[in-house]
Amino acid sequence: MKVGSGFGGGWITDAAEGARRAEELGFDFANVAETAHDSMLAATLAANATERLEIATSVTIAFPRVPMILAMQAWDIQHLSKGRFALGLGSQVKGHNQRRFSVPWVPPAPRMKDYIRTLKAIWKTFQTGEKPDHVTEHYQFTLINPNFNPGPIEYPEPKVMLACVGAGMARAAGEVADGVYPHGFMTDKYMREVVLPNIAIGLRRSGRKWEDIELSGGGFTVFGETESEIEQGLEALRQPISFYGSTRSYHDVFEIHGWKDLGMELHSLSLAGKWDEMRRVIPEDVLRGFAQTSTYDNLPNFIREHREYASRVGFGMRTETPEQRERFAHILGEIQKVEVPRVPRGLEDAILQSAAAS
Repeated sequence: MKVGSGFGGGWITDAAEGARRAEELGFDFANVAETAHDSMLAATLAANATERLEIATSVTIAFPRVPMILAMQAWDIQHLSKGRFALGLGSQVKGHNQRRFSVPWVPPAPRMKDYIRTLKAIWKTFQTGEKPDHVTEHYQFTLINPNFNPGPIEYPEPKVMLACVGAGMARAAGEVADGVYPHGFMTDKYMREVVLPNIAIGLRRSGRKWEDIELSGGGFTVFGETESEIEQGLEALRQPISFYGSTRSYHDVFEIHGWKDLGMELHSLSLAGKWDEMRRVIPEDVLRGFAQTSTYDNLPNFIREHREYASRVGFGMRTETPEQRERFAHILGEIQKVEVPRVPRGLEDAILQSAAAS
């Protein structure tokens, strides 16, 4: 099992040191988010500061960037890192695209499929010099000359990981992406009843199997040394549940549990700017419905039971003191030893059955 951590996310002055630290601690990969700072710039600094660690964005917002610009940036980072870069993409929601990024909004899943296919068409031309002839509903790549072609690299093209919440984006991920980042705002029930079955549909459409795609573990997790420590950590989840739950695009997660009214209440409170009150209205059953918990010592069993579909998981512990670092290294090593089938339980034959039905 690949195990990763986050780095950066703030001012880029900290990106290189954060990535170096993740590498020194023994992580297999490290992700950088994109909230108030540019993920691709942080990834560049991280790639330059490390030697072994896979560097990934989680996620880079796709639609405000045209595919050619992002393709060039990713190609350069892949070359700089000697093949250690993974480009994580996300669509963001309608309001942010229109009102923060000034980008027109169309149905995001079909557009994202076109986007990823265009990236791969551009990289193919970079690598082979083949004349471009790629036209989709949303993007085209039909012109390049040697002056604008960076040329081939000695490494595979960057992996494209796709973030998803809804069924449509999950199908898109299964069809065209190299890996999937399920959103944190997700319960195990939603993951298994909505996301994974729709990834299977996408895989079937592209003639692929579960082994052809990397899945990250999905949902909010709380780990600790003891059950008491876990209980304390649960309270911190009220903030992300209330924040993401106020966004109507994510309300399908609430709806599958019968919590849609809570989502609308959170949306109304967010419009009124009542952020503190939003945290307080999260009921105990909702909090525990989202949280997936384990003690550190039981994490290998937790992963075998609840992440049998995944090839990568995120993990973190305190590492300030020598004793904490020793404890961390032991738990990290035990997680990395875990082997799972990388096929979702109950969906072993879903791709074959879908193909037969079609």
